[in-house]
Amino acid sequence: MKIRDIIDREQETLSMEVFPPKKDTDFEMVKEAALHIASLKPSFMSVTYGAGGSTKGNTIKLASEIQKQYQVPAMAHLTCVCATKESINTALTEMKQAGIENILALRGDIPKDYDGEVFTEFQHASQLVELIKKTGDFCVGGACYPEVHPDSKNKFDDINGLKKKVKAGCEFLTTQMFFDNNIFFNFMYRVREAGIHIPIIPGIMPITKRAQVKNAVKLSGCNVPERFKNIIDKYGDTENAMKQAGVIYASDQIIDLLANGVKNIHIYSMNKPEIAKGIQDNLKGIIL
Repeated sequence: MKIRDIIDREQETLSMEVFPPKKDTDFEMVKEAALHIASLKPSFMSVTYGAGGSTKGNTIKLASEIQKQYQVPAMAHLTCVCATKESINTALTEMKQAGIENILALRGDIPKDYDGEVFTEFQHASQLVELIKKTGDFCVGGACYPEVHPDSKNKFDDINGLKKKVKAGCEFLTTQMFFDNNIFFNFMYRVREAGIHIPIIPGIMPITKRAQVKNAVKLSGCNVPERFKNIIDKYGDTENAMKQAGVIYASDQIIDLLANGVKNIHIYSMNKPEIAKGIQDNLKGIIL
């Protein structure tokens, strides 16, 4: 099933993201965690793509397993990093053969300690979206940053990049993580004023360890509100307490988003079934 059809329905949706293993030897362990999350029957699942396509085979394999075993629609990520038209066409052929019809097209993260040219034939995600739409009947999504993409000059430049994605055929956007809902609401006002009207799905990251905060800020440049800093200071050194507080904080964010008319929510599950289930349990009776 196409994700555009899932999020176009009247009912609210809750989707989950998982990532494939970096090593083939870890595939079975990661598959077990991903399938456990799939057994919770989220609206759909997203499977990430390693830097430089390093996990391409496992991304497709894991997405295919999710669909086959639990009939949960899966979306495979695809990036511009170190990609050529030939390599992208090969990946798209493999996805078709695996029954994957949803793709998240990304510029992608630069591989650590990589010396070669990173963006060769594709410099922007919009170029990747355009090729995917020409190649087959895929539903294509993209990414957006409520607090501005780290490589954008300013908010105006960032919005123009999103417009190019939409013009190329992008059908929905999923946000990078954020911890202050007001930032998301302000972002939505800006993109709608700019004439971007495709669905935008907020991405929520449950922070269950102190170290995750530093990584999150480094990855997306997101703001950490004082309220959440206090939670981390109070519970960050106690594993179980921080896990519970992180799940509750993420659940509170989601409830506030839903109460303000947001219909679709995406969870960065970090391959943790207990985190995914904890949030899902907190939303029973809220998301029907």
